[in-house]
Order: sequence, then C-alpha cells, then structure tokens
Amino acid sequence: MHFPTNSSWYPILIDEFNSPYFLALQEKVTQAYLLSDPVVFPPQDQLFKAFEYCPWEQLRVVVLGQDPYPTKGHAHGLCFSVATGVKPLPKSLHNIFKERTSDLQLPDLPNGNLEIWARQGVLLLNSVLTVFEGQADSHKNWGWEQFTDAVIEKIASEKENIVFILWGAKAQAKASRIDSSKHLILKAVHPSPLAAHRGFFGSKPFSKTNAFLRMLGKQEIQW
Repeated sequence: MHFPTNSSWYPILIDEFNSPYFLALQEKVTQAYLLSDPVVFPPQDQLFKAFEYCPWEQLRVVVLGQDPYPTKGHAHGLCFSVATGVKPLPKSLHNIFKERTSDLQLPDLPNGNLEIWARQGVLLLNSVLTVFEGQADSHKNWGWEQFTDAVIEKIASEKENIVFILWGAKAQAKASRIDSSKHLILKAVHPSPLAAHRGFFGSKPFSKTNAFLRMLGKQEIQW
C-alpha cells in the first residue's frame, strides 16, 4: 500500500505519510492484502483512486462516505461509486440517484460509476479506505480515520469555498474540522435504506452545491 508520489496530493499530505500512525496503518493494510483471506476491497491498485481522479488543484467539492462496499466487484476507490457494469446498484447509490433525479429533474446516469463526478473536481472520499469482504466497518480504528481527518483539515485550512457534503453520522463527525465561514457544509442522514427517509430524500445536495458554485462564478458540476 503506497500513496502515489507523483500525485498532486503527495506534497500536501507528506507529513501524514511519514508519521508513525500511517506507517503502522500501511504495514497492517499491506499484510491484509497479502494474506488475501478474507479478501480486502477495493483492489490495491484502486485504493487511492479518489485522489487520482480529483487532483488537489481542481478540487471543488468533497463527498464523504463511511467505508467501501464489502461486496465483491463493487468497491473501486470512490465512495458510493461502483465500477461500470455493476448491477443491481447498491441500495445507497440507488437512493443517491433517486435524490439526484428529484433534485435536478435529470434522467438516471447510464451506470453507477461516479468517475465522471470525480474528474470534475469532486473528491469522493470514504472515512475508512479499506474493508474485508462481507464485513462492513471491519477496518474501523485501523488508522484510516486519522488519515482522512488530516485530509479534511488540510482542505479546510488551505482552500476556500469548498462544498463539503457529509452523509451519515460518521461523515458529519468531521464537520468540526471545517470552518463553516470559509466553506459550505451540507449535512444529511446516510442514503442507506435504513435512514434515507429520515432526511436524505429532499435534502437537495446537488442543486445546493451548484447554486453555491454559481454564486462564486465557478463552473457547476454536471451531476
């Protein structure tokens, strides 16, 4: 497990990569991939895709999830996203698309691969970046939370006018690391079937994000 040194994020996060907690995390995750029983998702070469598809200098929006899908073939390094061709869509993603259709009056996207969002400056980041197959939240407290806290803090302190979309309690816990006078924070319950009807549906995150970007004279996200 190695963060790509040619990434625009690398110099921003260099202190994290050299810190004891990250070195311990790196060793633990590397060993988990090597053992391969249980299988770790996403595949190791897709672990940092969120940063690859959304360079530091292009960042405009952060969508924060919980941890990768634990179902084989689903997780590919972008929160809530699945690889092209995966059907049926995970229920959380289905609900995100349902809210997108209601909010923007747009037809469904052709598949569940959200790379098209990421490449427009949307960081699709999970709080925890790995998971064992079939065991949701199984890499909790391995050290990923400290790393993604640092990512959020770096963005919040060094950027201005970023939209942070925080879905679910774990994502919302990071709100304390964001200065709301410098950034727009949009909170809602998690889009899972267990929670979506308690305030995710009708939260209009897509139109609110674009209204904020429009107000700043920035290009809107083609959701």
